[in-house]
Amino acid sequence: MTAETVWDGKFIKVIKDGTWEYVARARGIGAAVILAIDDGAVILVEQYRVPLGKRCLELPAGLVGDETEGEGIHTSAARELEEETGYTAATIETIGFFHSSPGMVSEGFTLVRATGLTQVSAGGGVEGENITVHRVPLGEIAAFVAAKRAEGVAIDVKMLLLLSGGILAG
Repeated sequence: MTAETVWDGKFIKVIKDGTWEYVARARGIGAAVILAIDDGAVILVEQYRVPLGKRCLELPAGLVGDETEGEGIHTSAARELEEETGYTAATIETIGFFHSSPGMVSEGFTLVRATGLTQVSAGGGVEGENITVHRVPLGEIAAFVAAKRAEGVAIDVKMLLLLSGGILAG
């Protein structure tokens, strides 16, 4: 059986392929996730996520090609970093391509590292995003995440990148 698009929206589509049903990005849109490191600290964002019904702690991220067809990963990552966090980066380098939930979505994301950061504004995202920016020392990540979890904030799976040393150590 061949894959059939069951529903097609502006940003996502639902596909049925045999017994599998999954979500894919529409129009070739991609995603960039930004590991922004500044002088021993990481820049995190917290924002309300409709599917979760609550705020979520995340690495800064954004769509690639949703507004400008053919936009490159690094250009998009730089734009999203500044929009969401108020920081610009001297250097953005690709770490790799990853999938976060391959049993439900075909979408993957390109993880980039942003360094040489300069704060140029307060950030906060575009209208309606209401993003809170956090600059957290790397040695305090585990405690910060635990405190946010205790407040009822959702924790994005990509935060495991920052927690894995502590998790592996027990």
